[in-house]
Amino acid sequence: MEASRTSPTIADVAALAGVSHQTVSRVLNNHPSVSAKTRHKVRETIATLGYRRNLAARTLATGNSRIIGVMVTSTHLSGPSGSLLAIEQTARAQGYWVSMAGIQGGEPDEVLEVISHFIDQGVDGIIAVVQTQTAVDATIKASGGMPTVLVTSGVVPDNLPSVDIDQYTGAKQAMTILKGLGHTNIAHVSGPCDDLHSELRAAAWRSSLPPSVSNQGIIFEGDWNSWSGYCCTMSLLALEELPTAIFAGNDHMAFGVLRALNERGMKVPQDISVVGFDDIGGADCSIPPLTTIHQDHHALGQAAMELVLEAIDGRPARSVKIPTQLIVRSSTGVPSR
Repeated sequence: MEASRTSPTIADVAALAGVSHQTVSRVLNNHPSVSAKTRHKVRETIATLGYRRNLAARTLATGNSRIIGVMVTSTHLSGPSGSLLAIEQTARAQGYWVSMAGIQGGEPDEVLEVISHFIDQGVDGIIAVVQTQTAVDATIKASGGMPTVLVTSGVVPDNLPSVDIDQYTGAKQAMTILKGLGHTNIAHVSGPCDDLHSELRAAAWRSSLPPSVSNQGIIFEGDWNSWSGYCCTMSLLALEELPTAIFAGNDHMAFGVLRALNERGMKVPQDISVVGFDDIGGADCSIPPLTTIHQDHHALGQAAMELVLEAIDGRPARSVKIPTQLIVRSSTGVPSR
């Protein structure tokens, strides 16, 4: 009669590797106190035996799933993906895994569905990367007492942790360099009007204009895509009085701005200076290389993960702002008129 086959246990791994049960557990949880040599030996033994952890049983026994739910507004832009990678890497370094769900518009029903799924899944905490105040409010309402961090520039109660890159100060930096070069007539190609980052960058632009023009500044609304930057600039160039500089709400739209100016025979920065926002890959290879604002999305993701771990531990909530950096390239110069 054939003997019944059972799944290998931690005790089997420990015996074959010649280490203690606790050492195997520490390797499984990425504990830093295990030497690289021992860690490698235990992992080889795990692979040899085909050992698999029973996560459901572990959750029942400890009350912790070691899983963080991450809800993110679906986007084609590169910045949020950099933040998500940093969240995942930081989570794994702390012995956690990430379960991710994307949302489209961030409407309350959509947010509730995702948050409810995370709670039913038994996650230990939630990180919500949200772009509108509607999504912020819906997340706060749906999460209840679950440890939750909001990655947003929206309004968040003091008792909830939040983090974001300092959008307003970053846009101020963009305007400061243009004003320092002597520009006063500065147009803005903004992102969507309901986007929190777009709102803050536009507010910083408007507050930096001379008082005589602050209520009549030239602004065209785009949608973060290069094509919208192109179309906005074509409309702008039809005006009777042209600006001497354009502050684009992000680098993608700035690329569209540069194309439109080139097609109309206008030189950058000799005729019009251009500043972007994000410092995405390729910003240093546009023609001319783009002056822009660098956002540290890796630091943003790390901070978000650190804050959710603090929330899980019951520590007081705090708000974090990640600073931006002005990157000066060749698309800005003194005005010629």
